[in-house]
Amino acid sequence: MSNFLFNEFEPVSAKEWKQKIQVDLKGADYNETLLWKTNEGITVKPFYHNDEYVSLTTETNVKKFSICQSVFVDNEKTANKLVIDALNRGATAIQFEANEPFNIEILLENVIASGAKQSLQLYFKFNFLSLDFINELLEKTKNRKIFLNIDPIGNLAKSGNWFTQSKEKDFDILKNILLKTSENVSVLAVDVSLYQNAGATMVQQVAYALAHVNEYFNFILNDNVTSSAVEKPIQFNFAVGSNYFFEIAKLRAFRYLFSLLCQEYNFNTESHIFTTPSLRNKTLYDYNVNLLRTTTECMSAILGGSDVVSNAAYDSFFHKSNEFGERIARNQLLILQNESYLNEASQIADGSYYIEALTEQIAEKALAIFKDIEKTGGFVKQLIEGTIQRKIEESAQKEQEQFNNGELILLGT
Repeated sequence: MSNFLFNEFEPVSAKEWKQKIQVDLKGADYNETLLWKTNEGITVKPFYHNDEYVSLTTETNVKKFSICQSVFVDNEKTANKLVIDALNRGATAIQFEANEPFNIEILLENVIASGAKQSLQLYFKFNFLSLDFINELLEKTKNRKIFLNIDPIGNLAKSGNWFTQSKEKDFDILKNILLKTSENVSVLAVDVSLYQNAGATMVQQVAYALAHVNEYFNFILNDNVTSSAVEKPIQFNFAVGSNYFFEIAKLRAFRYLFSLLCQEYNFNTESHIFTTPSLRNKTLYDYNVNLLRTTTECMSAILGGSDVVSNAAYDSFFHKSNEFGERIARNQLLILQNESYLNEASQIADGSYYIEALTEQIAEKALAIFKDIEKTGGFVKQLIEGTIQRKIEESAQKEQEQFNNGELILLGT
């Protein structure tokens, strides 16, 4: 096994490959025939070669992704039963979403015991901000790894308002939480999925994620918040679409740029990537096609280095909660994890010339947008002025026009 078969062949350079392709084209223009440009401004070539190989450092500690079941808390007892069932059927993490404070004891009854063997991680998604409720939650989940997912800027981007109608009050509550939480509690989050689902390009998503979290970094530095507050992982919520290789590269590019941003601040902060399938391409009329889309999207999320993946049920558009659909969604991830062996290695996409090239280009273009945002006053300023919303709308309209004109095709609708 020490003899390598391909040593018997002479290496072929990128120049030689291109010359051979041009001969086979029989006079057709190479650039017009085989090159295509994406909405991100990236030119995709017909082949990629070691001669042009550039590897960005996108190291991650992720060795095995968690399978997360998301549960909306409307009735604590009902939600509790759903969670315990999910844990018994393969889920290794739980996300609770709530619009208002709830009874923590009823919700978590027997939940921690059910997930104890799996080192259960608890994620929360609050559509409100209450210091008293957070304090109670922290008291009743001591010594557990939890992610509070607090993102006042994300609420501003989504609703146009701060949680408390005041930036100062929102950030004062955030400061209080940051100062009193233990090292096993992740407080901050950045909702990048909002931008993807609204129509932002992948370059915009990465740039806005950086600018978004940079607002929190500036707050920590300027408001006398201890630097230990950012030594806890920050949760980044990404949505992944059907552009398979680009989505892998998007997550890798973000990790790379985030590590650079942390170096600039001298912060030792990890990015914790929580991924869900995109909402933009799901269909109501041929909903079984959603199974195919979510499968490839979850694969992109895993290969891109996600820490946790929460799959969407194929019928989630018209069923608020459906046991069969949610079980199938978990089983998709279990198959990818255990039968496709995607949990057996980390950095699976390393060494792919195509993915590495896409990663580099997305990172380069996103960094340029990020710098432009910072030069013009920062992310919150552009949100309030409507600049971010306008740019995302332009991207979404451009994509819609491409569908209308037949330049882009979405099968199975």
